[in-house]
Amino acid sequence: MSQPSQTHLIVKFYSTNSPDTFVDLKEAVIRSLPADNGLYMPESIEPLPESFWENWREMPLAELGFHVAKQILGDSIPDSDLKEIVSEAINFDAPLVTIAPQTHILELFHGPTLAFKDFGARFMARTMAYLTKGDDKDLTILVATSGDTGGAVASAFHNVPGTRVIILYPKGGVSALQEKQLTTLGGNITALEVDGTFDDCQAMVKATFLDRELSLKYNLTSANSINISRLIPQSFYYFHAARQLPEGVLPTFVIPSGNFGNLTAGLLAEKLGLPVAHWIAATNINDTVPRYLAEGEYDPQPSHATISNAMDVGAPSNFARMKNLFGDSWEAMRESISGLAFSDDETREAIRAVNEGTGYTIDPHGAVGILAAEIWRQAVPDAETIILETAHPSKFLPTMEEELGAGNIEVPERLASLADLPKESHHVSKAPKEILKFLG
Repeated sequence: MSQPSQTHLIVKFYSTNSPDTFVDLKEAVIRSLPADNGLYMPESIEPLPESFWENWREMPLAELGFHVAKQILGDSIPDSDLKEIVSEAINFDAPLVTIAPQTHILELFHGPTLAFKDFGARFMARTMAYLTKGDDKDLTILVATSGDTGGAVASAFHNVPGTRVIILYPKGGVSALQEKQLTTLGGNITALEVDGTFDDCQAMVKATFLDRELSLKYNLTSANSINISRLIPQSFYYFHAARQLPEGVLPTFVIPSGNFGNLTAGLLAEKLGLPVAHWIAATNINDTVPRYLAEGEYDPQPSHATISNAMDVGAPSNFARMKNLFGDSWEAMRESISGLAFSDDETREAIRAVNEGTGYTIDPHGAVGILAAEIWRQAVPDAETIILETAHPSKFLPTMEEELGAGNIEVPERLASLADLPKESHHVSKAPKEILKFLG
């Protein structure tokens, strides 16, 4: 039986732009974005107590997740409620699959929408329900998606009483099956097809939140990784991955990255005491962070469409949190994180090579991770790499069939059943005011 986490006071949260101003958990989660356009962070992140490490390898995943969440949130949510939130949200596994020596794939697509976003969306939905219990005002969730976030959030909040969800996604910027996941549920889910990029969608959401009067009037909250409650459960699977390696082996995590919420969650896990050898930020041609790590200058550019569409982000929101965790030190960040970027042609070649060489089918995002892991091991031959496979390959069916042949990609029934459902979406421009039409 595991020991309880150490007792904390109620944890407060500060903005990365105003480190001396604090709010409680409900304000941080429900308002999502501080008025100063920073991002919320917990006031302190202390390593997990010794009692946790005595048997962390044997804990069920939900129990492990409870201890991790408790360490970040303290007594902001009573233990019994937090245990219920975690056990209901994280009721699926994240297995580590070894496909070659020192090459391990962390499969994060075993949740209901076949993407890693299920971890964050399901935890967030239940946390929000707890925090707003008894409120007399419906909650409106705004979310921008470059692929999997929209489907995960739609699934997590579909027909949840007292909530409505507005999802913004770039026209032509998500795969056909990803689009069906967020445009076929109806009910309290509204999909806006934006004539722009993911960065435009993200800017629209942020602009709406920064109108404080509007935000309060419609009780707005965000389900993007700007919301701290999305990142907390994503830290769970780094502990789970590490304990699936032999004891004493330090993982090098290779993270296909777009908005950098996943990598930020990993850094939280490391702050909590998880031993990690190194972090690799693997991107497609939208390489803002790899360029920063190489040159020391943050120079976001308009995003470009690729076959790894969830990573098509030119101005990653969570970069503010990454800088905060490293005390705004470029030198400290680049000591812990290396960045590598790859083209679509290289990604396609990797999809084929992995399948031919190992029999494993990897999606375009995971393929970017494979490429980064191979380059890293050339420099560090003994590196034990864990590549995050963030979504099921069938969500990118046209690309996968182009590379591996039609009929060779298994499509799970819960995804295949969406193919013939009618799409319900509203085509809008990228002007932030477009959102207003759907708030009334």
